[in-house]
Amino acid sequence: MKTFDDLRQGVASWRDSLADGWERLRRSAAGTLTRFRPGGKTDLPARHESDDDNSLAGMGWALLGGDVFEDQRRIVVRLEAPGLEKQDFDIQVMHDTLVVSGDKRFEREEGDGRWRLVQCAYGSFQRRFDLPAPVQADHAKATYRNGVLRIELRKLHPQAPAAVRTIPVH
Repeated sequence: MKTFDDLRQGVASWRDSLADGWERLRRSAAGTLTRFRPGGKTDLPARHESDDDNSLAGMGWALLGGDVFEDQRRIVVRLEAPGLEKQDFDIQVMHDTLVVSGDKRFEREEGDGRWRLVQCAYGSFQRRFDLPAPVQADHAKATYRNGVLRIELRKLHPQAPAAVRTIPVH
């Protein structure tokens, strides 16, 4: 009987661990799954130009990972967006949200070959970041290098570092 209880406890522990892992993955990936909407400018290969039936059907989604850093005077947002040019981005601050939009175009290869696999997402996209503090949008700076878009936003009300104070116990 002890073996059955140990087995049942082990399965319950494994199930809880798996559920916790999925929940952590869901929370950390929230917002990174981004919809790409192919349009006329996207220039995707036609169905008859590719041998990969599955990839063409699911090309509308991709992960655009981001980081948000905050200190007393600024908020820095980094977005991994490979395959674009700096002019492909549109960046706006709307109230307490940073909105990054863009258009990723498919690049065709020269020659008589066929596409065997097409997994990257192409088209227009929009990624939103909730900002942890109000910012001065007119002082924002953005750079794009090595596939990473970096946006630095100056806070509206910079915070002074908290003073350290010792409190005596009486």
